[in-house]
Amino acid sequence: MSSVFSTYIELGFYHIFDFKAYDHMLFLLALCAIYTLSDWRQVVALVTSFTIGHSITLALSTFNIIKFDTALIEFLIPVTILFTCVINFFKLNGAASKQHPIWSFHNLLAITFGLIHGVGFSNFLKSMLGRNGNTWQQLLAFNIGIELGQLLIVSILLVAGFLIMNLFRAKKRDWILVLSSAAAGISLILMIETNIF
Repeated sequence: MSSVFSTYIELGFYHIFDFKAYDHMLFLLALCAIYTLSDWRQVVALVTSFTIGHSITLALSTFNIIKFDTALIEFLIPVTILFTCVINFFKLNGAASKQHPIWSFHNLLAITFGLIHGVGFSNFLKSMLGRNGNTWQQLLAFNIGIELGQLLIVSILLVAGFLIMNLFRAKKRDWILVLSSAAAGISLILMIETNIF
């Protein structure tokens, strides 16, 4: 693996853990709140669907094929979080395990919202891209890094949920409600703080 490729994998991996850009972590939390450890196949498919979505607009934006107002994207990202949380409130009793691991409404939602998040990722990537003509390689490596980071985040979330629901006997309904309510509240604050209005 070339040093450039591995460098961009690291950039993508660590960017998803950047607490200055925690909105992406918050979205993953909201997206996976209704799942448990036994649903890990659905969660992997869900995260990969999100990656597919943001990879498309990340590439298009990086190559200046599409352009969006930064303030609008900064507003729409928390909107995706809030919308996901609202859907979660209708699934407090959990129906995640009954979904098809690939062909599901949640995967479609993840791809769609990933398109919005990809434009947000592009602002960071554009500032880091080298000038050696290997943009596609750097873009691929960055997306792989983000995917690996996302899988680690949701793994931690699923294990935390497993421990809380099994060791502390918390109900799944309460776990979903707490995670989704917290994410929804933070997303509302982020929406208010944007310069869209």
